[in-house]
Amino acid sequence: MHIHILGICGTFMGSLAVLAKALGHHVTGSDANVYPPMSTQLEAQGIELMQGFDPAHMEPAPDLVVIGNALSRGNPAVEYVLNKGLPYVSGPQWLADHVLQGRWVLAAAGTHGKTTTSSMLAWVLEHAGMSPGFLIGGVPQNFGISARLGETPFFVVEADEYDSAFFDKRSKFVHYRPRTAILNNLEFDHADIFPDLAAIERQFHHLVRTVPGEGLIIHPQSEAALKRVIGMGCWTPVQTTGEDGQWQAKLLSEDGSRFEVIFEGEVQGVVDWQLTGRHNVNNALATLAAARHVGVLPKQGAEALSEFRSVKRRMEKVAEVNGVTLYDDFAHHPTAIATTLDGLRKQVGDAPIIAVIEPRSNSMKLGAHREGLAESVALVDQAIWYAPASLGWDLAAAVADSPVVTTVCDSLEAIIERVKSQAAPGTQVVIMSNGGFGGLHGKLAEALA
Repeated sequence: MHIHILGICGTFMGSLAVLAKALGHHVTGSDANVYPPMSTQLEAQGIELMQGFDPAHMEPAPDLVVIGNALSRGNPAVEYVLNKGLPYVSGPQWLADHVLQGRWVLAAAGTHGKTTTSSMLAWVLEHAGMSPGFLIGGVPQNFGISARLGETPFFVVEADEYDSAFFDKRSKFVHYRPRTAILNNLEFDHADIFPDLAAIERQFHHLVRTVPGEGLIIHPQSEAALKRVIGMGCWTPVQTTGEDGQWQAKLLSEDGSRFEVIFEGEVQGVVDWQLTGRHNVNNALATLAAARHVGVLPKQGAEALSEFRSVKRRMEKVAEVNGVTLYDDFAHHPTAIATTLDGLRKQVGDAPIIAVIEPRSNSMKLGAHREGLAESVALVDQAIWYAPASLGWDLAAAVADSPVVTTVCDSLEAIIERVKSQAAPGTQVVIMSNGGFGGLHGKLAEALA
C-alpha cells in the first residue's frame, strides 16, 4: 500500500512513517519544515521527503493519506485530499488500528517528561530481553531510532494530550488503550487548543476511562491536577511515586545522578546514570513501576537505567569549543526550563551558565506562559531570549523583572555576538527550543571556534 504522510517531519508523524515502512508499505511524505533529527532518520530509512504541501506530491494518488495535527483546513494538500475524496485518517487512529491492536500498550503521558520516560521504559524492557516495540517523540540514544515494531506483544508509546487531527479534536492518547499508563504530571499547556487546565484534566480522564481493571495507572502522589483526574472516577489499580508515594528515591548525590530506589519501604536497587535533575529521578520511578507491571524486577530495571543514555535534544551535549560546553535542550514550558536548569546547576556547581531560549511552542507563541518565564531562569548567570519580529507579544516586558542578567535579541547574529562576548572557558551554554532554532547550535560552535 502507498501511504502518504502530511506533516511527516513532526516527531510523532516521523515515527509513524518508520512503523509503516517496517510493515511493508511504500511511504512518502511532505512537510513545510524538513529538519533533523527527524529528516535524517527518515532519509536513512529510505522514505522520500518532499518540501511543502503541493498537491502534486499526491499524484498518482496514494492508497491512504495520514494527516498530521499541524495541518488545518485551507492547507492546499488538505483541500486536495478532501476534493479528490482520497481515503484519509489521523496518525493516532492509524497507529491504533495497524500497530497497537492486540498488544500490551505501555503509555507515558504528562505535560513534561513523556519522551524521556517512554525512552527509559523502552530501554528497561529491551535490557530485560523483552524486545518491545515503541513510538517515541524523539530519538532515544540507546536505540538510535524513534520507533520500531518490536518482536513481542509489548509496545511503549509516548502518549500526547495534543489533538489528533483537524477532524478529530480528541487527544491523541485516547486512541491508544494502554494496559499500563504513566501519568507523569499535569500543568496548563497547549493554549492553542485548550482554554484552561480543567479542559486538559477532562482529556486525561478520557484516558483513565480506557485503562482496563486489570491494568495499572502510575502517578506522582504530589500532583493535585492528577488527583483531581483520578477523583473523577478510576476503575484501575493505582501506584504512586514521590516523597509520600509507594515508589520513592533516596538521593545519593544532590544532582540526581545516583539514587536508591525504594518500593513500599524496601530498597530495590541503585541507579547510577548520566542524567541529572529531580525530574529525571521522578521519571525513573514511574518507569520502574511500569516495568514491574510487565514482569521486570526493580533491581533489573535500576541496572538498565544505569546504562540509559537519554534522548537527543534532552540536555544533549552537542559541542565543546575552547572550554565552552554547548547543550541542546527541548524545553517548551517554564517548568521544564526551570527543572532542567536546576539539574545542570547541581551538576556543574558554580560554573557560569548561559541559557539561550526561543519561546517557540504554540503556547509560548501565544504568550500563555509569559508570567513564568522570568523566574524559570533564576539558577543561571544570564539568559538570552530570542524575540523574532513575528512573536506577537512583548517578550522583553515579560522578562524585565528576571532575577538574572537578561538580554533580548531579535536575530541569531545578535545572540551569537552576545554569547561570544560573555562565554569564557568553563561556561555552560544551554540552547532551549522545541524547533531547529535556525541551526543556532552549529553556528554558535563555529563562532566560538
